[in-house]
Amino acid sequence: MTEIYIRLLDEGTEVYRPTEAKPLGPGLFRVMPTSNYNSEDEKWEFVPGSLVRLEKRQLDGGEVFVAVKSLLHTTTK
Repeated sequence: MTEIYIRLLDEGTEVYRPTEAKPLGPGLFRVMPTSNYNSEDEKWEFVPGSLVRLEKRQLDGGEVFVAVKSLLHTTTK
């Protein structure tokens, strides 16, 4: 698993949520939910199950991988 950050929508300011992603191939990752993921509490830019590309970005905590592009969406139950 790889630690990644997902941008939260509708927060009023730029906020990111750390979570994990499963590597599936070169540059391709599946977003995994946090243990307390609640789609009614937080609106993630890329929901768990989404296939995404990552980009290194500088956030307050340092350089991290951020999901920047959705390639395909599948939902997890």
